Amino acid sequence: MPETDTDAAIATVREVYAALAARPVARNCTGVSQCCRFRLNGRTPFLTKGEALVAARAWRAAGRKEVALPADGSCPFLGKNGLCQIYEGRPFGCRTHFCEAAGGPYARHEVRDLIQRLEEVDRQLGGNGGVNLPVAVAEAMVVLPAKRRRGR
Repeated sequence: MPETDTDAAIATVREVYAALAARPVARNCTGVSQCCRFRLNGRTPFLTKGEALVAARAWRAAGRKEVALPADGSCPFLGKNGLCQIYEGRPFGCRTHFCEAAGGPYARHEVRDLIQRLEEVDRQLGGNGGVNLPVAVAEAMVVLPAKRRRGR
């Protein structure tokens, strides 16, 4: 994928994340990271290609070269301290608190337009819908532009 496509996709996804942050949707997340323990809660976020690129870029920026699902079934980005290691690059599902501890997911009508923008970026990148988080980000890390991988 050309670098300009990647950069444009990442910029659009970040715009979507900023638009979500600007919405006054009340949540009661207590930060206990239950949603990050996929095996325990029985749910894994699915990412579009654009979201995966944003997460992969954040993961590389943290000095990581690969993504592997931990043996306990937790999110690969969950640090030993219980905090997200890519918080600014976390996917839409994480931002919309899909877990019950945060009050359950946003109502679809509250974020439908943003989901549609993420789906459009996915189509532009040749995607075919969401892919589970570890697989999506591992695939995105392979296609990141070489200059990003070399740290230039």
